[in-house]
Amino acid sequence: MAGVVSSTYGHAMFEIAVAEGTVDRLLAEAQTVASVLADNPDVLKLYEHPKITPEEKQAFTEQCFGGRVSDDMTGFLVLAVRNGRHRELPDMLRDMIREAKEYKGIGIVKVTTPLALSAEQRARVEKKILETTGYRTLEVDYAIDRDLIGGIVIRIGDRVLDASVRTQLDELQKDLLQVQI
Repeated sequence: MAGVVSSTYGHAMFEIAVAEGTVDRLLAEAQTVASVLADNPDVLKLYEHPKITPEEKQAFTEQCFGGRVSDDMTGFLVLAVRNGRHRELPDMLRDMIREAKEYKGIGIVKVTTPLALSAEQRARVEKKILETTGYRTLEVDYAIDRDLIGGIVIRIGDRVLDASVRTQLDELQKDLLQVQI
């Protein structure tokens, strides 16, 4: 349920930004607020405190973010707090950021290999991803997983290209187990 709520709120705020032509501002503000919440976990704990009234929580939100982010973003945060959805704020912001980046043609990619890639290899991988996806730019997170043995795994959103030796060996094993003699 929380995933549906966060994507609904995040998508609604994103749609408002598109309609008003403020996607760049929304992206920057959502990243800032997400960073503030991640760096200050006590803020979300404060929203859980039973002795703090809903009105005080809303006032706190307005004091923290009012004047630092747009009125639209402040209103969004107050609305989420008013509706008791403060737990989902990090997910709502993540969904907003993801949609805004997708809209702007920024691909969020995770590349996993068994060994670190050289700068030249990274450039080739990024060039190929840009050519095949249509993104204008990429934000690439490189990771190392020695269990892959060889090859590469590329994740873009919910899409996965798994060209690792480990996966090929697993598939070969499945095929061999199905062979009847």
